[in-house]
Amino acid sequence: MIYELRVYRAVPGQMPKLLTRFRDHTLGIWEKHGIRQLGFWTTLVGESNSELTYILQWESLADRDLRWTAFLNDPAWHRARDDSERDGSIVATIANQLLAPTDFSALK
Repeated sequence: MIYELRVYRAVPGQMPKLLTRFRDHTLGIWEKHGIRQLGFWTTLVGESNSELTYILQWESLADRDLRWTAFLNDPAWHRARDDSERDGSIVATIANQLLAPTDFSALK
């Protein structure tokens, strides 16, 4: 297993739209493509309270490439993204890391 840590920083004032897009659209499209999420978090205390952090689980890098590419090319995702950004961008930055668990990790 590998894990992908993704952190989205919302444009100021746009966190509600970002959360709605994930909850109402993105998760369903991910399900269609077999993308598994381990959890979502907003920042309570930290550098910015405009961050949404989540972790995805993949069988391998090849699995990630196949499923993520299918998601990015899905017309339903394009519609959801375009609709949520009709009045301007809602995401300022995205950071991601692909992580491999250690032999002593609770997640393997």
